[in-house]
Order: sequence, then structure tokens, then C-alpha cells
Amino acid sequence: MSLTDAAAEKIRRLRSSEENQELLLRVYITGGGCAGFSYGFTFDEMVKEGDSEFCNGDVRMVVDPLSFQYLAGSQVDYSEGLQGSRFIVKNPNAQTTCGCGSSFSV
Repeated sequence: MSLTDAAAEKIRRLRSSEENQELLLRVYITGGGCAGFSYGFTFDEMVKEGDSEFCNGDVRMVVDPLSFQYLAGSQVDYSEGLQGSRFIVKNPNAQTTCGCGSSFSV
């Protein structure tokens, strides 16, 4: 997995606004969504046992083992546009995605 420069820069800004440089981005999947699975993002302060960790400079991203099997090879990006601002997962494992790109099936 990888984290684009745009995503890393957004995380740096969010860490700064929270005044906590230890925050890392946790990416996960949950059941549900119009295509079967949904992507989730949250901030965490620690790497848990079994997590996979990925870095872009000083920014860290972690993924739990269950989610990683569906996200391996993915790229996490950040976009600001007419649909708002959001993290986007470019997932090569997704067979189909919904129109907004927030859910997928394998």
C-alpha cells in the first residue's frame, strides 16, 4: 500500500490543527455500502499488534490484518473538488465500485 504526497500533506495539516504530531491514519474496511464493503478512515495514536504500517516521509498509515487482505496494493490519495474533500482509495482488488467510490466489492 502507499500514501500519496497529497494525502500525506493533508494528514500533516490535520495533525497540526489537532496539535498532536503522533497521530497516524488508520484505513479499514467494513461490511456494508452499496457495493458490499466500505472504506473507513480514522486517526489513531498507536500501531496495534498485527497492523501493517506504511510511511510517506513523517506521515504514517496503518491497516489491520483483516482489512489489509482487501486493500493490498492500494493507494490512498486525497482530493478536493466539487464533490468536497475526501481521502480516496485506489484499490486494484475491487471488482466493482459504487458511483461515489466509497464502497466496493471483490
